[in-house]
Amino acid sequence: MKKGTLAAHNIRVLFWADLFGSVKFIQPVLALFYFSRGLDEALILWVMFCWSFGVLVGEVPTSMLADRYGAKRAFLLGSVFSIISHAMLLGADEPWLFFMSNFLSGFAASCFSGADEALIYESLKASNEEHLMDRAMGIIQSAQFVVTVAALVIGALVAKDLTNGQFNLLIVLGIVFQCVRLALVFLVKNPPGHGAYRGQPLSQVKEGILAIRQAPQVLWMFLNVTLVFIPTTAIFENFSDKLLYDAGLPVSFIGVVLGSLAVFSFVVSRSIGWLTTRFSRIGLMHATGALGVLALVIVALDGDALFSLFGAMVALRFVRTVRYPVYSQLSNALIPSHVRATTISLLSIVDSLCDMLIFSSVGALATMGFSYLFLASAAVALIGCLMPIRFVSPQEKRQ
Repeated sequence: MKKGTLAAHNIRVLFWADLFGSVKFIQPVLALFYFSRGLDEALILWVMFCWSFGVLVGEVPTSMLADRYGAKRAFLLGSVFSIISHAMLLGADEPWLFFMSNFLSGFAASCFSGADEALIYESLKASNEEHLMDRAMGIIQSAQFVVTVAALVIGALVAKDLTNGQFNLLIVLGIVFQCVRLALVFLVKNPPGHGAYRGQPLSQVKEGILAIRQAPQVLWMFLNVTLVFIPTTAIFENFSDKLLYDAGLPVSFIGVVLGSLAVFSFVVSRSIGWLTTRFSRIGLMHATGALGVLALVIVALDGDALFSLFGAMVALRFVRTVRYPVYSQLSNALIPSHVRATTISLLSIVDSLCDMLIFSSVGALATMGFSYLFLASAAVALIGCLMPIRFVSPQEKRQ
């Protein structure tokens, strides 16, 4: 990747912004925090439902904001909402407060969803490097795992007694890091022509829908990605600390385990380019999907054994880390520049609908035990694996 380019600048800024924005000191004890505030397994899934609903509400307006005025404004809005959502957790002692906090968190996430990919792809196009999109996204994604190592270890150590004061301290630390991200977002530079769409809002959405209709393979690929992601990452990682705790691991060691997984994810993220030069991108998508299904089955049937649980967690981290950058490369080659953020966000609406459908459906099984929950999750991931993936060149798309 060339140095001194707009792409290099924005990748570097988003790396650091994502690094600070992804720090959640409470993450290693999140499920335990929820349980301590009176939530049960079913309510936790409804909390996740509210996050997805927030994404659903925010996707189209925030992506239109990015296409019209540039990704930078969308990032600033998202950073502010993220700070507010974190602050709400300080006094949360009723389910509705958790629901509202996660709704705002989901809305904040929608401000980055689509806009970040559009910004990076257009920045790469400015220096004729768009073929390196998967490597760029791998670098940015790796930010989540750099500081997460320390955050997970610190979070588990600070909250070792699971007291209210310890939980609040972790939340305040998270707010501080969110404020740093807000400051970093001001350094983002919009590519030439990015954020220049001036058509009618309805026309903007119609053009995004038309882009998907002209390249339906993008939708199939997205369904493959999201139906595997929801059970292997969104559901599993919200219960991973509880699984480790129930398997007999002390709270102080939960952060060490999750931190080690973050190091593993960082190495894999930085190796995306190496993987895609040795294996086909479509082959990687199929292989990681199957691996995710197998890992969830192991968790469901043998999750009480620490060794089996560790192995499944490593596999699921690999699945999570590899799939999105590879999908991003395959899909962005087929999406028009002027409505890129809008098109990606329209796809994310499908993701949010799938989230809400799956969370509400699986929520009934959560009270029956983790075995039923993760067997159902494995079934959803299997459906995702069966969604066809076929590379379609831009030339073929235009025919």
